[in-house]
Amino acid sequence: VQLQASGGGLVQPGGSLRLSCAASGSIFSINAMGWYRQAPGKQRELVAAITSGGSTNYADSVKGRFTISRDNAKNTVYLQMNSLKPEDTAVYYCNAYLSTGWGTKDYWGQGTLVTVSS
Repeated sequence: VQLQASGGGLVQPGGSLRLSCAASGSIFSINAMGWYRQAPGKQRELVAAITSGGSTNYADSVKGRFTISRDNAKNTVYLQMNSLKPEDTAVYYCNAYLSTGWGTKDYWGQGTLVTVSS
């Protein structure tokens, strides 16, 4: 199983970015997908998550600015980030809690850097 993330980059404060993460491999089902981030010197934290049924959960710091969505047919999760702030600067990791022939567990993408700076 592989999770391939893309869409990071440099953006000015107030700008927008869209992250994508596609899961591939011998996947039976994907229960939940989400995005975490880790800023320098800080612990990794949950940004947003979405279940297979579409229920979502957001960190308080991103509510109203970020939107998570997924395309179940493509095993892909998206994170639309608007009104970005310098404190959103971090490496963003996608996560999927999914089932294969070997069981159910968490998988992680390689991380994509988001830098918010003027």
